[in-house]
Amino acid sequence: MSFSDVFKRSFLEGYSTVELGTKQIIVVMIITSVLALYIYACYRVLTRRTFYSRNFNISLAAMAIITAAIILTIQSSVVVSLGMVGALSIVRFRTAVKDPMDLVFLFWSISVGIICGAGLAEIAVISSLVVTVLVFLLDRLPVAKAPMILVVNAQGVDAEELEKTVTTAIGAHDGHFVVKSRNLSGEACDLVIELRVKDGAALTKELSGVDSVNGVSLLSHDGEVTF
Repeated sequence: MSFSDVFKRSFLEGYSTVELGTKQIIVVMIITSVLALYIYACYRVLTRRTFYSRNFNISLAAMAIITAAIILTIQSSVVVSLGMVGALSIVRFRTAVKDPMDLVFLFWSISVGIICGAGLAEIAVISSLVVTVLVFLLDRLPVAKAPMILVVNAQGVDAEELEKTVTTAIGAHDGHFVVKSRNLSGEACDLVIELRVKDGAALTKELSGVDSVNGVSLLSHDGEVTF
């Protein structure tokens, strides 16, 4: 027997295959499916106020089951595992993630599949409960209110005079503001201001009554908050 044969034999014996019964595979798949449905429900509830992608949510549930199947296959044979690693290394995902929370659920789904496939369902259940409590608790914490955007359109008025009139009106309503944009086009003047004000309706009504002002818009958004 040559040295190469001895090396191959010792290598394969060091990574002996694991015999997986049908019952064990079914149990792992059932537990993974239950946790996948749990992740599906959490994602649906958490994204009720933002953009919700049904296809992405379905892919989260399917990804957990597929990952568990891959881990079970890797455990069954070292040769298969090496071939699967090589096959998966050529896979490239180019879909843009629109929300950072989507990344959290994506890794959550993959980790559940890996942990359940490794036969550690208790860790998958406990970690899922901890992640759920943490995510929903942080989502409920009060945060600063996002500023509003005030757009003023005027005609036949000096830009400096218009800005002074608008900022004076905002100050009268105890508002804090930052001028974001000044646009001049002939006799038309557009002013965009980011502000925080208590009574936006009263401010809008007051500015709409100013001479030469053609339109006033006050917009709110649910984007990032600057402190």
